[in-house]
Amino acid sequence: MIREIDSGQVTDLVEKLCIETNVYLPEDVREAIRKAREAEDWEIAAGILDRISENYELAEQRHMPICQDTGMACVFLEIGQDVHVTGGSLEEAVNEGVRRGYERGYLRKSVVADPVRRGNTGDNTPAMIYYDIVPGDIFRVTVAPKGFGSENMSAIRMFKPSAGLDGIRDFILETVENAGPNPCPPMIVGVGIGGTFDKAALLAKKALLRPVGSSNPDPFYADLEREMLGKINELGIGPQGFGGRTTALGLQIETMPTHIAGMPCAINISCHVTRHGSGEI
Repeated sequence: MIREIDSGQVTDLVEKLCIETNVYLPEDVREAIRKAREAEDWEIAAGILDRISENYELAEQRHMPICQDTGMACVFLEIGQDVHVTGGSLEEAVNEGVRRGYERGYLRKSVVADPVRRGNTGDNTPAMIYYDIVPGDIFRVTVAPKGFGSENMSAIRMFKPSAGLDGIRDFILETVENAGPNPCPPMIVGVGIGGTFDKAALLAKKALLRPVGSSNPDPFYADLEREMLGKINELGIGPQGFGGRTTALGLQIETMPTHIAGMPCAINISCHVTRHGSGEI
């Protein structure tokens, strides 16, 4: 049996998620900020974390964006192989949802039509769309607006296997240290290891969708997550770069198989406003 979904339903859900994700910070991120505040004994850092909490609470109360950079709309689609989208182009349905959401939510339009010659598109489209075809008849949408203060601090490196685990450790610390205060810490760090050049970057971005504080199911990588989060927080960059115990709220690693001659590693940095929300049709 093929399940049919009208493209208009996709548009409506994307519109809703664009607005909600820019206004409501996910509970796991809020909880991580609260825990960071409880552990912070540096007065300036504690004060900044208080202001960060006040900001997301006011955004929710007043139904306003948490951050002035309402990001580029990254839209992840999990589409069951038994689903058929009717009534028009799926890609256009997503972009129409972004268009409406950013207009009706009074969200800043930050997308330019050409990377070099620029020129604002005026409606925050096109979205960055990622498709995963999965078994069954599920249709799940995740919207993750991504600001570029943090995106610009991200990096990728094509290691040879001889670089080993120490090469990855050093690369993570180097990337975070070079980022400094630019990505509005406390940050969340997504790490992708394996695949190809492009797949490693996608893994790093998907890692940011995981609940903050969750662990990789492989104990080897779960230990590496804890180790690197500790080392990052020992850097002392702290909230907004003013020093303190918390430079990162979380570090999450995703991996996949790769070629015998390589060990790609990508790091996608996100700020304390790590926004994402999901819904199903």
